[in-house]
Amino acid sequence: MEALIPVINKLQDVFNTVGSDAIQLPQIVVLGTQSSGKSSVLESLVGRSFLPRGTGIVTRRPLILQLIYSPLTDREHRSAENGTNACPAWGMFMHTKNKIFKEFDEIREEIERETERMAGTNKGICPEPINLKIYSENVVNLTLIDLPGITKVPVGDQPEDIESQIRALVFKYICSPNSIILAVVTANTDMTTSESLKLSKEVDPDGRRTLAVVTKLDLMDAGTDAIDVLCGRVIPVKLGIIGVVNRSQQDIMNNKSIEEALKDEAAFLQRRYPTLANRNGTPYLAKTLNRLLMHHIRDCLPELKTRVNVMVSQFQTLLNSYGEDVGDKSQTLLQIITKFASSYCSTIEGTARNIETTELCGGARICYIFHETFGRTLDCINPLAGLTKMDILTAIRNATGPRPALFVSEVSFELLVKRQIRRLEEPSLRCVELVHEEMQRIIQHCGTEVQQEMLRFPKLHERIVDVVTQLLRRRLPTTNQMVENLVAIELAYINTKHPDFHKDAALVSSLLKHVEIDNMKHNRRQIPASSNTIITNDINTKSMNNQDENAEQNKDQQTQQNHWLLSNLLPHGRSESTGSTDGSPVRNRDLNMSPNPDGNPAIEIQKASPQQKPVNLLPEVPTQASRKLSEREQRDCDVIERLIKSYFYIVRKSIQDSVPKAVMHFLVNYVKDNLQSELVTHLYKSDHIEALLNESEHIAVRRKEAADMLKALTQAGHIISEIRETHMW
Repeated sequence: MEALIPVINKLQDVFNTVGSDAIQLPQIVVLGTQSSGKSSVLESLVGRSFLPRGTGIVTRRPLILQLIYSPLTDREHRSAENGTNACPAWGMFMHTKNKIFKEFDEIREEIERETERMAGTNKGICPEPINLKIYSENVVNLTLIDLPGITKVPVGDQPEDIESQIRALVFKYICSPNSIILAVVTANTDMTTSESLKLSKEVDPDGRRTLAVVTKLDLMDAGTDAIDVLCGRVIPVKLGIIGVVNRSQQDIMNNKSIEEALKDEAAFLQRRYPTLANRNGTPYLAKTLNRLLMHHIRDCLPELKTRVNVMVSQFQTLLNSYGEDVGDKSQTLLQIITKFASSYCSTIEGTARNIETTELCGGARICYIFHETFGRTLDCINPLAGLTKMDILTAIRNATGPRPALFVSEVSFELLVKRQIRRLEEPSLRCVELVHEEMQRIIQHCGTEVQQEMLRFPKLHERIVDVVTQLLRRRLPTTNQMVENLVAIELAYINTKHPDFHKDAALVSSLLKHVEIDNMKHNRRQIPASSNTIITNDINTKSMNNQDENAEQNKDQQTQQNHWLLSNLLPHGRSESTGSTDGSPVRNRDLNMSPNPDGNPAIEIQKASPQQKPVNLLPEVPTQASRKLSEREQRDCDVIERLIKSYFYIVRKSIQDSVPKAVMHFLVNYVKDNLQSELVTHLYKSDHIEALLNESEHIAVRRKEAADMLKALTQAGHIISEIRETHMW
């Protein structure tokens, strides 16, 4: 089982090369407050002084320390070429590659130099770790991580949030379930107030992966001891509590060696804690850590192997999505164009590989526009919207011209129904606009396999969007014109012989027969002769037999005719006098007539100047005020309304059917059929290929990272697979 720790060290080396913490390897995390003795514990385990020392925060970057047992007979790590064949101990940093540090003072200086390079000189911290390997014949195989000491109050140039920064860094390492927490506490303080044990309990409430180390046993007050603490009576820790005695600051200043310190530690434990001496001390701590780490690795290895295999598959897929380096650029460009055109058409046809489940897209959305949005909009249009009874009545009267209406005029029906049919044009054009917008939207959502390549080649993506957009814009006027023509066609010829219009037309014909019978009854009525002498002299008596609906209407019409005759039969520019209605002479300047008693304004003939002719002012044109319609007027309006509704529904049904067909033919299908040729024409040019296939810098970086991670994972898989079952027991 001793082979397990070197395996983890190899895995640590592999993943450190890619700077990734995706794989949580089994390791021991050293946790403690400032000046709790963390550095002294680590130096005692190594047997050399190599860590920076001083007041305040000294460890400002995580230190990943790999202790590798290397006896003098070790041929794997020792060689004459690098001068380590007879060296008792040496160190190597990952950031200095293969440089060997035989002097441990140089290791301390390099740690300080590398810390200041990344974390600065203002006592700040940096989460980037320093990787150090120490080969020695006096160590056991261990992987330790030394973290910055927990602090509360910033000092010197430390940032105000130094406490939260350190806590975040500590939790990053101790939260991993594959980490053993080595909580360092001091014997001369109350263990229940220990900050390191408090943080350990937050992530490991059961204490299953926490080991406590009690330092400074020799500095306790006289008359006190740490027996209750070391026996776990104060705070129980499942992995155990081990007491150690470190070198004091005076010992360090006096250059007391660690070998001498270990001898003094053993003597102190035998003198003060004889019953516990064999289960405490630095050598026992090293063996315990080695044993715990090996068992922890054994327990974590199956899950670690599964995790590595899963990540190999994930990163292989990710690397494939980034694509390989472009070889033949012409062929690559043609492949991308073909793939994009195929994906675009598949999205419209609904045959894409990945079917969207959160929203409608592509062809389904176009179908929704046709049959839901457009169809419902047409259904909501009232055939008689904007038409009142008086509007219809006015149209009927205007369509009869100077003659009184005997039958309902067909002209009025055509004028009114055309006005309503024009209301179908706007929603039809809006339908075209919505489909155009959806086809523009499909460009950005036409397949994940194409989208990845579009991200890889941003300039090509931009040009493809431009070409498709221009194609859609060119087809938009043609499609709009066709839709406008569909409405214009309906307006051009009102087909009253339409089969669906037959029943309503027959009903109207029946109604009109009743109207004719009513009119014939009115014709039998006697019309009184006119008493006006001018009219009896100039108008044939037969013409006075024209039918009038009632005597009052006949009287009003005759009065207006008299006025018109008076104003128009006067000889302009002739003699001063002419005959009046009663035979007396009337002068032009005296014909200033005031309004007549029944309210109709009389004709006013103003006096003409020698240079002007007299101005004849007609009465104001009557408007349709709100009034109750007569029975005949009501019947005429009902007839027109029924005809408008019937014919409007016929046209609406035709438009609702023909507009989607026109849009599909002139816009959707045209773009589908011509998309690839359009892209090839505009993009497949020798002088543009190089620029179009310039890869995104972001994608290039991501591909390299994925390739490096895949390489590391593959290598890690080989390392784990070399472990035989016998090594685990």
